[in-house]
Amino acid sequence: DEEDDYMSDLFIKQDVRPGLPMVRRMKEAIQKEEKQKEANEKNRQKSIKEEEKERRDLVLKSALGSENKGFALLQKMGYKSGQALGKSGEGIVEPIPLNIKTGRSGLGHEELKKRKAEEKLENYRQKLHMKKQANEQAADQFRIRFKNKQEERKMEGDLRKSQRACQQLDAQKGIDVPKETWYWLEPEEEDKNDEEDKEEKCTSSDLSVSEKLHFLTAYLREQHFYCIWCGTTYEDSEDLSSNCPGDSAADHD
Repeated sequence: DEEDDYMSDLFIKQDVRPGLPMVRRMKEAIQKEEKQKEANEKNRQKSIKEEEKERRDLVLKSALGSENKGFALLQKMGYKSGQALGKSGEGIVEPIPLNIKTGRSGLGHEELKKRKAEEKLENYRQKLHMKKQANEQAADQFRIRFKNKQEERKMEGDLRKSQRACQQLDAQKGIDVPKETWYWLEPEEEDKNDEEDKEEKCTSSDLSVSEKLHFLTAYLREQHFYCIWCGTTYEDSEDLSSNCPGDSAADHD
């Protein structure tokens, strides 16, 4: 072959942008591969099952003729093609379709698979339902704990207010030592080496905040005729019982 003439018009007209030859070669390779696949598909010998399926589909699609014995008997009884079965024409027009079983699984296998799939779906729905219930219970428990914490904080604030009032009222009466150590607010600096104070603290810690508030409220009412909820000091027990609604926050609400 003669060498290419690099000064000819054919060479000048060629697209010499970088990368284009590679793209062109890839496209040609893909087209060649697709053509090869099509040729292989045409030349491929069909399996026995595929041939049986094609013949079966062809027969099922074609209408019954007079060569069919059943159709010939119907024609003798007055049946015409396209007419519904039955004396008054209320029957079917098309034959009952065939459900051809091509797999090797036993009878009832498809129903079993369907039932298992439904059971799996039902189990999944139950799990979702149980998960939803668990989340709702967790949310309810969180709300209850949050509410209890809020009530506990409020109760602690009421206890501190009662302790402060008790300390002031006791001081007005010249009482230097509280009836119980926790009746007054604890000083900021304590003697941590005092064993007696430690024992008293352990004893007082056995009581809950609500119990301490209940005892301290009763002490303020009996000793000082003072109601922490009203914020009022009454003249005597009779004045307290007649004018104060009760000895708890619920009674004053």
